[in-house]
Amino acid sequence: MSVKIRLRRMGAKKDPFYRIVVADSRYPRDGRFIEQLGYYNPTSEPADIKVDSEAALKWLQKGAQPSDTVRDLLSKAGVMKQYHDSKKKKA
Repeated sequence: MSVKIRLRRMGAKKDPFYRIVVADSRYPRDGRFIEQLGYYNPTSEPADIKVDSEAALKWLQKGAQPSDTVRDLLSKAGVMKQYHDSKKKKA
């Protein structure tokens, strides 16, 4: 089973709102997911990002692969830096 951290589209037509979720890669984009990690609202000014960093770190350490967009969002939230620092401490 390949686990991905990706965006799940919510909101109205032409007014998107995304949830950051952990899901099996075989599930549809807006289908079943394992856990919700936060949300991303690109329509607000500035864009609103909220991430549960502890849960995101837990999933990254378990081997979940973030999508390119989610990787950028996690970097802006500072989660990717924490993840890389925790990997350096283990080595």
